[in-house]
Amino acid sequence: MVDDSTYPLDDVFHALADPTRRAMLSTLARAPLTVGELAAPFAISLNATSKHIKVLERAGLVQRSIEGRKHVCHLDARPLHAGMEWIRHYVTFWQQRLDVLESLLVEEDRAAAKEERREERRRTNDDSDET
Repeated sequence: MVDDSTYPLDDVFHALADPTRRAMLSTLARAPLTVGELAAPFAISLNATSKHIKVLERAGLVQRSIEGRKHVCHLDARPLHAGMEWIRHYVTFWQQRLDVLESLLVEEDRAAAKEERREERRRTNDDSDET
């Protein structure tokens, strides 16, 4: 059985996968804009802009309101929280593994230093035996 609760997260990551859509979200974080204003900085058609906006709407990241003939886009950052929680789980996962790796490397360095001191004592003893 497929877990339908994962689809919103999939939609969020899909929306964030495109640099144009990420730039649109950054722009909308400053202020709501019309579709035309949102399209202006990009060398893409209004049709392409509309497709990007639909992907962002499907992910729940953009809400569109109609004010007369204008379609105004507003950022809704709430769906990003689920993505942050998903990523946070893996930050913890990797942090734990890196902590274990660090412990192993520190222990390896200690063992190597101990072996070096042992070798140095051996050489010192060998040198004193020769004199």
